Amino acid sequence: MSLQVQRQETVKQTKDKNMYKIYRTITGFSEPVLSMIMKSRLKKGKESPQRYTEKFGISSKERPSGNIIWIHGASIGESQSALILLKRISEIHPDIHFLITTGTLTSAKLMEQNLPPNALHQFFPLDHPNYIQKFLKHWKPDMVLWMESELWPNALREIKQRNIPALLINARMSKRSMATWRLFPSMIKKMLNSFDKILCQSEQNLDNYKKLGALNAVDTGNIKYAASPLKCDKDELRRLLNTTHNRPIWLYASTHHDEESIACEVHERLKQLYPDILTIIVPRHPDRRDSIIEATAKFKSLKIELRSTQIKKTPSKNTDIYIVDTLGELGLFYRLSPISCIGRSFSKDGGGGHNPIEAAQLGSAVLHGPNVQNLQDIYDDMDANNISIQTDTPDILASTLTDLLGNRAKLEQIQNTSVKYSRSKSQVIENILKHIVPILEQIEANNTPSDTYETIDAV
Repeated sequence: MSLQVQRQETVKQTKDKNMYKIYRTITGFSEPVLSMIMKSRLKKGKESPQRYTEKFGISSKERPSGNIIWIHGASIGESQSALILLKRISEIHPDIHFLITTGTLTSAKLMEQNLPPNALHQFFPLDHPNYIQKFLKHWKPDMVLWMESELWPNALREIKQRNIPALLINARMSKRSMATWRLFPSMIKKMLNSFDKILCQSEQNLDNYKKLGALNAVDTGNIKYAASPLKCDKDELRRLLNTTHNRPIWLYASTHHDEESIACEVHERLKQLYPDILTIIVPRHPDRRDSIIEATAKFKSLKIELRSTQIKKTPSKNTDIYIVDTLGELGLFYRLSPISCIGRSFSKDGGGGHNPIEAAQLGSAVLHGPNVQNLQDIYDDMDANNISIQTDTPDILASTLTDLLGNRAKLEQIQNTSVKYSRSKSQVIENILKHIVPILEQIEANNTPSDTYETIDAV
């Protein structure tokens, strides 16, 4: 190696080692900027006016007495996984309390609808040293369980400093994230080893974490397989079944920007063969309502209705596109529709895909676009077992829908196989609990008062 290359490598390593100090210094002085950002988000309706100060580490609720587990999931998908964990741990240790944190308004609303009495929700504090310290000083968690891919340097440092047992659950590391973290190998290795264990959702993710320096990672399988089927209002389902009786139906679930337009384009093609076809769209974020209305209004020949504005909440006989701009009803429409295309697999934001297991559990045949990298292992396995079908373009999506709607025996076979497949995978939660329960039992055996954890002074 030449002297110049050696010098460049030394400079690179020095920068990497100093990166955390730089990050901590920058975030330590970022309060004015963070305040401006939050004010802007408040004006745009992206934050809760009543609870936004929780993101500054100012807790709005009292800490319950006894042991408390802090589970963090960034958004809807992760928070649903958090609910699976919460339920199973509660069955084993009913006296445990839970603090659930998420970052988005939609996930907060989901938590409000589904949390049991022994759990409460707060917004995750911004990764400013002072905010994290306030948060931890108030809640004093006995154990930390973070979901999937959440890595916040200041928060992890403060947790490690207080010797709080921490696990990364259902861990995933995308190729894009891995490429970024490889630029800072010393920093990411230190962050990853702040966790007592990293429970990866697949062998590929395990390999990625090990390549980044994780010393305590194992493959336990994907917790999404262990989710209970989504709930629904049975009376409303009966009413929708009566209203849509004998109509061919397909669902585009958890759509993102541009995918509503794709649904309308596909509908126009399908309508040539199935004049009474009903296309149901359930946006991932219902607060995109205005932009969805604008996008779908371009399809002048289609009658489009919003669920939120329907007095009876059901589509009329001549409705073409039925937009479900409400929260918490995806289980209802997976039960109603025999076929579901899963969103963010065609979107122009790079995609990533959403959870297809929820549809499969309820017997809805799964279709998806090419961009499902966030759940690639699940989609690959489902495709290989004929549980789901990849459609690389909207034209192929339309052709596949045409084929399935015209071949009832084939469609029913996929639906039945989907349910059996989902049930066969549901025991993954036990693999995860094997790593959580011993630590929890040790905490309870020691009965360590949470307020003895070291409190770190603010920067």
